[in-house]
Amino acid sequence: MAFDPELADRLREILQDEPGLTEQRMFGGLGFMLDGNMAVAASSGGGILLRIDPARSGELADGVRARRFEMRGRAMDGWLDVDPAAAETDEALREWVAHGVAFARSLPPK
Repeated sequence: MAFDPELADRLREILQDEPGLTEQRMFGGLGFMLDGNMAVAASSGGGILLRIDPARSGELADGVRARRFEMRGRAMDGWLDVDPAAAETDEALREWVAHGVAFARSLPPK
């Protein structure tokens, strides 16, 4: 399944004023990078893939709205797979994106 273009447009609108914003296709989705660091992506699974501070993984992953992203069966700290229903409203999507932006901004530019 390809990423949701409507979700990508919503993410683009939220991030449009961020300095250093670029887009990159990855893993069947569309990643939004800030100074070369991924903040958020429109996932090929239909929701969003969110890059967060690994120390906050347990706090933000509730197992329903957001789960640790799994790669090859291994849950990854610092990456969340956010269910599409958890980001239906613009307000909810902005809240999720803010976590990704904060973490991306905490990293040195690439």
